[in-house]
Amino acid sequence: MEEKILELLEERRFTELKSILSELNPADLVEYLEVIPQNELLLVFRILPKELAADTFVEMDSDMQKLLISAFSDKELRDVVSELFVDETVDVIEEMPASVAKRIISQADPQTRREINQILAYPDDSAGSLITTEYVDLKKHITVADAFKHIKDTGPDKETIYTAYVTDSRRKLIGVVTAKDLLLSSPEQTIEEIMDENVIFAHTSDDKETVIQMFDKYDFLALPVVDNEERLVGIITVDDAIDVIQEEATEDIEKMAAIVPSDKTYLKTGVFSTFASRIPWLLFLMLSATFTGWIISSFETKLAIVPALMAFIPMIMNTGGNSGSQSSVTVIRSLSLGDIEFKDSIRVFFKEFRVSILCGIVLSVANYAKIMLLDNLLLGSGISNTVAIVVSFTILATVVFAKIVGCLLPIVAKKIGLDPTVMASPFITTLVDTVSLLIYFAFASAILNL
Repeated sequence: MEEKILELLEERRFTELKSILSELNPADLVEYLEVIPQNELLLVFRILPKELAADTFVEMDSDMQKLLISAFSDKELRDVVSELFVDETVDVIEEMPASVAKRIISQADPQTRREINQILAYPDDSAGSLITTEYVDLKKHITVADAFKHIKDTGPDKETIYTAYVTDSRRKLIGVVTAKDLLLSSPEQTIEEIMDENVIFAHTSDDKETVIQMFDKYDFLALPVVDNEERLVGIITVDDAIDVIQEEATEDIEKMAAIVPSDKTYLKTGVFSTFASRIPWLLFLMLSATFTGWIISSFETKLAIVPALMAFIPMIMNTGGNSGSQSSVTVIRSLSLGDIEFKDSIRVFFKEFRVSILCGIVLSVANYAKIMLLDNLLLGSGISNTVAIVVSFTILATVVFAKIVGCLLPIVAKKIGLDPTVMASPFITTLVDTVSLLIYFAFASAILNL
């Protein structure tokens, strides 16, 4: 297909090219446009049907959008903006430099411009920033037949027509009606007779992560959003919810890997930007890891007395770090899904404490058996029984400490307003490494009389 498109473009057979491109889904069409030389991109975009061009523009990444906008005439930009839903226009604007964003807004009609500015005024992490103002609203006194006529007249310009929202004269949300409700009702019935008055909604100031969880909980296709006076200001659709889920998941993974989050894809991010997103945490973790070096140095003379102790340091530190990571990742995931809150701290602590005891006992016994059977009998390492006991006790204590820290730190972080993912693997591992060495040398000093 790529070869055929490029061949038709090179031979300037635009009628055939338009016919092929017009059959493609906008998301698939973008993939083919990416292989077209940049100097030909505007030409190909111009031959697309108007509606398909707008839908395709939405699917493009910000770099391709910026390239086209810079080449558009004012009329072309106005035509594209007029075909976009308001929330789509806002998404494009948020990705553009200020000068480009200003030009986009200037080409919108006055009503659309007001709606764009309204959405842009909401905080980035709020439900208000996700809304679209293009929804179907009905009045409770009209009949089902009148509702169908209203939907037919206004539906083409709405984000969704499968759910209609019933409002009063002050735009206060008082009910909801689905397309199924309308289809199965008598044309003479009024909306008030068939509407569901138990409406689940979000406020514009609600955190967007909390709002997205409502889509999962209630299986919504759209969620109404109201202001402080419960006046309907817009809706959030499921496609926008999925975008937020992907963004939040990517951001959490990056933070858990000690990377400063980026809104660009991997291949679209330059080398310097990638370096800049990784180096701050690497520097912090490297410097914080010097504590482990200081601890080892302070016990250097004691380690010289029992050199075998040195061989087990990496294993103890890795076991502690892995144990802490297991707990932190589990708790962070539960926090993001809303399964646990700060009030559940005691329950989480008690559960992880019991788990840590079981894990610690199994690991310490397995380690003791490994030292006695594998290291001594098979490899002839000559490690004393006392050293094996020191290492095993250290593993038990380290696992207990690591799992408790791993489960509680993310909960505390969220309570004080920090992102729980910051407390994930790298940070907890560094902390556990330091404490595990202190535990190790404490046991060694007490049991071996160092």
